[in-house]
Amino acid sequence: MSRKKSRIVKLGANEDFKKQMAGRVLPWDLQSVSRMRSDIKSWVEAENMALSSEPKTYPLQLLLSQVANDALLFSQLQNRKQQLFTSSFSLKNGKGDLDEEQTDKLKKSALYRDITNSILDADMLWYSVVELSGNKDDLKCITLPRTNIIPQTGTFYRNYSEETNPVKFRELPEFGKYILEFTGQELGLLNKVVPHVLMKKFAQSCWSELCEIYGIPPRVMKTNTRDTSMLNRAKTMMTQMGAAAWFIIDTNESFEWANAVTTKGEVYSELINLCNNEISMAISGAIIGQDTKNGNRSKDESAQDILWQLVQADMEKVEQQWNAVVIPALQKIGWLNGDVQFEFDPQEDVEQLFKFTTGLLPFKQIDNAWIKEKFGVEVTGDKTASTDSNEKEKDKTENLSFDFFV
Repeated sequence: MSRKKSRIVKLGANEDFKKQMAGRVLPWDLQSVSRMRSDIKSWVEAENMALSSEPKTYPLQLLLSQVANDALLFSQLQNRKQQLFTSSFSLKNGKGDLDEEQTDKLKKSALYRDITNSILDADMLWYSVVELSGNKDDLKCITLPRTNIIPQTGTFYRNYSEETNPVKFRELPEFGKYILEFTGQELGLLNKVVPHVLMKKFAQSCWSELCEIYGIPPRVMKTNTRDTSMLNRAKTMMTQMGAAAWFIIDTNESFEWANAVTTKGEVYSELINLCNNEISMAISGAIIGQDTKNGNRSKDESAQDILWQLVQADMEKVEQQWNAVVIPALQKIGWLNGDVQFEFDPQEDVEQLFKFTTGLLPFKQIDNAWIKEKFGVEVTGDKTASTDSNEKEKDKTENLSFDFFV
């Protein structure tokens, strides 16, 4: 019964996938992915295959997708992306004026986040190719699997494992209109942290084995192994007595423990910390929040400043790609109209601005609506002279009362 149920679910998933692929210019086949332990050798082989005269990128892309599951690496990538996605943007016409209608339309659409996410991933994963589908009222964006794409030749394979019926997607009439391509640095930034993630996983695996040995030491039992009944009784006893590893030897045999180096795992801990620091340096430009033993506030603030500079560089690239690639395509489709340019709104240091504003309050009048817009403070009016004098008299009375009781 369970087999039939699982098969029905699988068929349903395939039907949904076929509906999703229907009408697409570059459809692909679902592939089963086998997960196995990766090492430095498999990484070097994947690099060589990606850079050979007849390149194959799917081994490297499969490895990068596996590496991206590292918790620290994922958090560092999200730190850069979310700071950009929380920044406001606008579409401006040729005169530099805000186009409110089309800006609101883009902000409410999922296209902005999907396309921008593909632009950012191009730097991390070498390249991104997206396909737009639907009409101008219901336009959707889907990122094509990188395993099926060869960026050096502009080739797309429906099935990357077979590599049959290649399509030169840059020569299609839909390229630049419904098919958009974004490229980053060769092999991608994520490729630089692959050895650190692999070594980190190795250190964690060894450390967990060390914990198991120290936490639950193995057990040994001596008995007459030539007597079947005694051997079976010994197996039953060892099986029922705890969950630790065990073994049985003959009474005439001897077993000695090897003299291992006494350690609590400091060497593994240092290796993991080193890998974490290298990952943070590559993605965020600094070590942010990991070193709680030697860290301090000034280090973290300077690291955040470096991260913000990287986010600003990401913003600049996103602006360039939107203005050079995305907006011309959306204009050809009819989703956007007129001569518009994509821009991120200037970023303000609200804390510093608030200090300047409070310093000007005694000398200048500041608009209440502006204060509410900038700082979210509800301002109802100005303080009167009588209110100030009453408060001063109240302060004097409180001081006199305090002196009297003292």
